[in-house]
Amino acid sequence: MRLIWVYQFSGNPAFMWEGQLMINTNDGYFFASGAQKALEGIHEFNPRVPEVLQYGLTFFTTWLVKLTPLDLNTVILYLPALISSLVVIPMMLLGRLYHATVFGFFAALIGSIAWSYYNRTMVGYYDTDMFAAMAPMFILYFLMASIKEERLNTALYASLMIFVYPFLYDAGRAIVYGMGIIYIIYMYIFHRKDEFTPKSIILISIGLTPIFYLLKLVLIIAAYMILKRDIIKGKNLLYLSYASLAFFLIFGNIFGIIWSKIQTYSIRGFDEEGLHFYQVKQTVREAGRIPFEVMANRISGSSIGVIISLIGYLLLVIRYRPFILALPLIGIGIFSLWGGLRFTVYAVPIAAIGAVYFFYVLGSFIANTKVKYTLVSLLTALMLYPNITHIIGYKVPTVLNHDEVETLHRFQAGTSSKDYIIAWWDYGYPLWYYTGLNTLIDGGKHNHDNFIVSEILTTTSQLEAARLSRIAVETYIASDYEVVADTLFKNHQDDQVDVAGYLENLRYGNVELPTKTVDVYLYFPLRMLGIFPTVKVFSSIDLETGESKARPFYYYAERFQDTPEAIHLGNRISILKQEGQLQLGARKTPIKAFYTVINPEAGKPRVEVQNVSPMGGISVIFLAGYNRFLLVDDEMLNSTYIQMFIFEKYDTDLFELVSSDPYAKIYRLKI
Repeated sequence: MRLIWVYQFSGNPAFMWEGQLMINTNDGYFFASGAQKALEGIHEFNPRVPEVLQYGLTFFTTWLVKLTPLDLNTVILYLPALISSLVVIPMMLLGRLYHATVFGFFAALIGSIAWSYYNRTMVGYYDTDMFAAMAPMFILYFLMASIKEERLNTALYASLMIFVYPFLYDAGRAIVYGMGIIYIIYMYIFHRKDEFTPKSIILISIGLTPIFYLLKLVLIIAAYMILKRDIIKGKNLLYLSYASLAFFLIFGNIFGIIWSKIQTYSIRGFDEEGLHFYQVKQTVREAGRIPFEVMANRISGSSIGVIISLIGYLLLVIRYRPFILALPLIGIGIFSLWGGLRFTVYAVPIAAIGAVYFFYVLGSFIANTKVKYTLVSLLTALMLYPNITHIIGYKVPTVLNHDEVETLHRFQAGTSSKDYIIAWWDYGYPLWYYTGLNTLIDGGKHNHDNFIVSEILTTTSQLEAARLSRIAVETYIASDYEVVADTLFKNHQDDQVDVAGYLENLRYGNVELPTKTVDVYLYFPLRMLGIFPTVKVFSSIDLETGESKARPFYYYAERFQDTPEAIHLGNRISILKQEGQLQLGARKTPIKAFYTVINPEAGKPRVEVQNVSPMGGISVIFLAGYNRFLLVDDEMLNSTYIQMFIFEKYDTDLFELVSSDPYAKIYRLKI
């Protein structure tokens, strides 16, 4: 099933680069750039590119390329499917732990391809999500096995898996903390008289404590050897377990980490102190609230499926108490209703186990073994059906297409690895990977500097855009890569800058620019037409008060219906041909001007302008080469991006066009 996407797209040259399919997640290029750095020695001036030992994904990728005949593009394409498929091992082992291997097999069938798990671990989804739910299932198995078997070796394996997990997926630390705390409480309540209990708690507590990696590993091994030889016994052993637990609770910052995660994904708005910057979480789809049906589909494939899974999990805990350790995984899945899509993946494997157990409970009322297993098989197949249907229809494209990458490949030949390319954060990581250049913002660094880049891309003053570009990049370098907006505007300081006045001076005043140390480029891709209003939001705010400014008008139509009377653009918006007006829902407004932009194979676009009504406030742009329409007011029409990408109108004293094709235009800053 996991290779269906490859079969669907491998024959399409638009998604290929250097003979291989490209990946389909932006974040993957962050880790891939880290592997590039280790393998090719590039990105040496980019402080954001990870080192090889910083993330497990970068580490394993680098060594797979070094030790196998596979190239980097192939490894990052197929590694997600390989790693994530390992989730079937702990799921089957959990079944075997309770003498029900077939039960584990059925659960593994569902858990390994269920909707959300597939989406975030499919071929090409090169991200640490491949470890997100797989590794906790190994931890869950070893913890539960240690309860059932009371073998110190099993507790050691659990501790080592907990030790490794932050290296694989640091963002999931709160989940492992939750599982570890429940395990410790469980052991103290239900196994308090067992000699094994304090031993296991010592090992697990050390594994959970966030201390230096090598020190932690030494402590785990040393503790295991001491406990194995029974050097410490009786009350001293119990006191040592209390001390280990206290050490973890004090230095683990447990509740701070958990609360921080909840705040990050559930509290949205503007910064409350200092300058009031717009928070990026408000614009990230996977971090937004989702309805129950979406959560259910993502976890189990359907609403009835997730209900069955939750009931099954409840019955499972009643019958096999140690499964309470999986509660954080189920809980974080339910939290996705408030926190967003990304949290559904954690609940998928345990939800699959719950669903199959529910089927087993139903089957327990049937005496005939063959009939019972036939029923369980059929119900499992029904549970699989919506997930398989989803996989077949899930035709997600690659992050960039071949022509876009070809543009970047040609462009990077004339640049230095010290140079910067200013672009919206969505394109940061891919730009690293395909150009070797540095950026101000990216998929993991979308902080207050979103305001800076948004202002550059959306301002109506190209002089301001040029000056701010130079100042921002040189400030970033000179400040040793501090947040530019906070540095320039002295955020949270007594002499905080009047931002509106500062920007006004960049437009019209005399400004002494910092000395140029690197070249700076501006990247204007075609695909940003679809998100340009979102880009504008980040600078369309009064930073002093936090009040949003009036939203400029912008409407982008990739599809339309042309009739003799009107061109229907969707969402009750139409161009009324005879009247020279726009129909915007129930109201009509005159068209100010109609632009037809024709892009020849080479050379500057040809622009035909028809002035319609001086009373109009909205202009229509027909992008003939793309067969798309754009409706904009004067503010958006005169923005840096629209003028320089669509019309190629730019101040030659400030910018030089260095790359131009239908997919992107790249300018070099001349000041």
